[in-house]
Amino acid sequence: MSKTFGRKMVKKLTEKIDHSSKLRVNIPAGLASSAPPLGSQLGQRNINIVNFCKDFNERTANIKEGIPLPCRVKVHSDRTYDLVIHNPPATYFLKQAAGIQKAKMKKGEVAGKITLKHLYEIAKIKAEDPPQALLSLENVCKMLVGIARTCGIEIVREIDPEEYKQFLKEREEAIAQYREELRLAKESKMLRTN
Repeated sequence: MSKTFGRKMVKKLTEKIDHSSKLRVNIPAGLASSAPPLGSQLGQRNINIVNFCKDFNERTANIKEGIPLPCRVKVHSDRTYDLVIHNPPATYFLKQAAGIQKAKMKKGEVAGKITLKHLYEIAKIKAEDPPQALLSLENVCKMLVGIARTCGIEIVREIDPEEYKQFLKEREEAIAQYREELRLAKESKMLRTN
């Protein structure tokens, strides 16, 4: 038996090693589609895009449409995959609890407020996620405090509903003004380049 023939046999007998990494992506519940960026990410990993989207949308049918869901996809050599769907990100829950759409825009800005009870309830949900499986509820709460601070969400003991309603109204006006400033800056930049 020649050396090259022996190498070919060994090559055929050894299993192909998969060097591709897990796909980590946020997909809106019930809205997986073959459009980019998801379609191209799945295509690069040789996953049947239509079947994946159908599978994901069926598994998230009981969740409110559009909620971002972090997903982990492990692809096997036979083009099958393992799909793990986590709870929505902590920032989603924190912004929902605070009643805001946008986190802080400037350093030191307070974008919203939540109570300690909100924080605890979110921590109970996030503690179910596999990455937090080994953390105590106290550690998950501490992690959420850090994330809330990054988003500009203040954690308080109590919230006066009328006062907070006024705060949110003023914040909406500030966001509208900020967007207008950005639009004007963009227009002036466009005029300079023409």
